[in-house]
Amino acid sequence: MRKCAIALTLAVYAACASPVLALDLVKIGNLNTIADIQVHIAEEKGYFAQENIKTEFITFDASARMIAPLGTGELDVGGGATAVGLFNAIDRGIGVRMVASKGRTEKGYVYQSLVIRKALIDSGKFKSYADLKGLKIAQGAPGVGPLSILNEMAKAGGIKYSDIEKVFMGFPQQVAAMKTGAVDGSVMNEPYKTLVAREGVAVEFAPTEDVFPNYELSLLLFGDKFRNERADVAHRFMRGFLRAARDYNDAIENGRWRSDGRADEAIGIFARRTSTPVDLIRAITPPASDPDGRIKLDSVRKDLAFFQDQGDVANKALTVDQCLDMSIVDAVAKELGPYVRK
Repeated sequence: MRKCAIALTLAVYAACASPVLALDLVKIGNLNTIADIQVHIAEEKGYFAQENIKTEFITFDASARMIAPLGTGELDVGGGATAVGLFNAIDRGIGVRMVASKGRTEKGYVYQSLVIRKALIDSGKFKSYADLKGLKIAQGAPGVGPLSILNEMAKAGGIKYSDIEKVFMGFPQQVAAMKTGAVDGSVMNEPYKTLVAREGVAVEFAPTEDVFPNYELSLLLFGDKFRNERADVAHRFMRGFLRAARDYNDAIENGRWRSDGRADEAIGIFARRTSTPVDLIRAITPPASDPDGRIKLDSVRKDLAFFQDQGDVANKALTVDQCLDMSIVDAVAKELGPYVRK
């Protein structure tokens, strides 16, 4: 009798106890660049877990490859710079939107620069932006945002964008090509611009900030299925992301890593998750990051206008507002309150 009573009591307790909520799976595309650091911080510090989110990281070799799976819902979250492919995909009705800023340049944050082969600098053949005329300048791929920066450099030098020969290859290949003289320069990001300078292959001529201030280097992208059909999960994911973005801002100051435990923590997280040497991360200039996740719209508008002028985005009526949804990040920033540096 006593055993039956105990069993009945346990059964009643189990029935009344709060059910354990199943974790919401979020599939995240990442490039394992420093622009992904906020997502890695949020994962390692448990911010996504606190939002009842289980993450699955899927590594891509280019942000352009994320667009199609974001549109179909196979991928929930992605990231990358503005690009012809992104604008054209949105114009065709593929369900993806820019929802927050991940990283950008700012005064003092020299994450991206024009680098020129050292031999050209030493010989005096390259002295100004005007000397870009006829040179082979490498870029990651056709239709990427930094081509818009190269256009601004051409204007600063009083030459035409078409006067510059563009060569397309990945950053690791660019380093090798500069060693052989196959290319003359690049609009290059960290850590590669630090590597070529260390090796004496190239010289950092000028930061892109000089001709294109507050350039949006990387944007957080949500698929429409995630953004609309799983709105509560998207909101919770953004809360974890923005908490991490604020932690990242606590780790940087005036274009450098701070010399304290907050920077050590952020650097350690990125090093572990990407197998990047700690000393290299310490040596690079980290990108600036908005603690409220706000996108610098002037930057994105300039890129879109450039692509439209080039005819790469055929729809001249397409606007940045049609490609954007900052309602989620704005709501989360309001919940978290004003950012105060620790």
